[in-house]
Amino acid sequence: MAQLIPPRTERRPVQAPTLQELAPEGHDLATDPYPVYAALRAKGPVHRVLVPDSGECWLVVTRDAARAALTDPRLRNDIRHSSSWRTDGGYALGRNMLQSDPPDHTRLRRLVTEHFTPGRIAALRPGIEAATAELLAALPRRGTADLVSGYALPLPVTVICDLLDVPAADRPDFHLWSNELVLPTSPGAATAAATDLAGYLTELTARKASAPDGTLMSDLASDASGLTAEELLGMAFLLLVAGYETTVNLISATVHALLADPAQLALLQADLSLVPAAVEESLRYNSPVHSATFRFAAEPLDLGGTRIAAGDAVQVSLAAASRDPHHFPDPDRFDLTRRPQGHLGFGHGLHHCLGAPLARAEAAIAVRMLVRQRPAMTFATEPTQLTWRTGTLLRGLTELPVTLRWLDSL
Repeated sequence: MAQLIPPRTERRPVQAPTLQELAPEGHDLATDPYPVYAALRAKGPVHRVLVPDSGECWLVVTRDAARAALTDPRLRNDIRHSSSWRTDGGYALGRNMLQSDPPDHTRLRRLVTEHFTPGRIAALRPGIEAATAELLAALPRRGTADLVSGYALPLPVTVICDLLDVPAADRPDFHLWSNELVLPTSPGAATAAATDLAGYLTELTARKASAPDGTLMSDLASDASGLTAEELLGMAFLLLVAGYETTVNLISATVHALLADPAQLALLQADLSLVPAAVEESLRYNSPVHSATFRFAAEPLDLGGTRIAAGDAVQVSLAAASRDPHHFPDPDRFDLTRRPQGHLGFGHGLHHCLGAPLARAEAAIAVRMLVRQRPAMTFATEPTQLTWRTGTLLRGLTELPVTLRWLDSL
């Protein structure tokens, strides 16, 4: 659920370059943005750039400046602090935590925190493992399969359906709408899916309000939650998008990194206790949440030696910060033996991803069960030909075609 800077009614002449304009001629920024980030980091922690369809902002690319920005109370998430704000412009799908600051953010986050405790996540693990086993069994024993559409995508959607208590009869439509949002077949189809999904979530919350059953959506839909209709819809959409799209990206990017380095894959096959390390290194190496939501300066401030004016937009590149060589030696190498403490794959500060424990659990289960079954996996196409979805906030593979040949199980 991207929070965009609304279009200006009167734009000043565009001065700042886009990241694509900063890339070497012929370089595909979507496939590999990291050389551009490295060049920017070498020049300083904060840079003025143009984000297409959003406007100019200050881009933060070093880890220290990123952590400072994500914890600075003068940088607000509420878009009404933007100097260019006129109206939501139809971008917001309800009010949600990512678009809020304390005390509203505190109130909204408290309503769902208890549903993401270690105990709740542990209770979900058997269902995650069962869903993973079912997806693995459906993969071809020999031949080519797409590990995004056939594995990384349906697993988190199934988990979020369980979490939101989507009835079994409704799940085929729910899967269809969710898939269209992540892998749109066309802009029109994606818009239609968002509209249909909003209508469905509104109906679902109404049903939960009329017949409370103690589930997450039931609790949120109750009068006791104090949520407005707009906040309830925003919360449902946020749980949906944050609950599965980032996990899709994390699972597929982890498998991609392992396939790209057979030595690392062999190391993991020999020692499955390294699976959590593989997930953490993947969060650092290919951050599924590429950038944090836009912040807006409520007052003038200094950030990394750069003066930020009141009303200016600031975007923190979590991906760039997590490859800062001052904190992560040899940052462009995927290394299972690394202990990447301090990466920003799930953000930092008040808006640190609430669902991080669930995403870690899903990714670890998906990677462990895939590797444990010992398929001989190789890319079914040249890695440079793979397409990465890039947007304001997220980055992930559209597909991951692999050639499979299953060996005897351990």
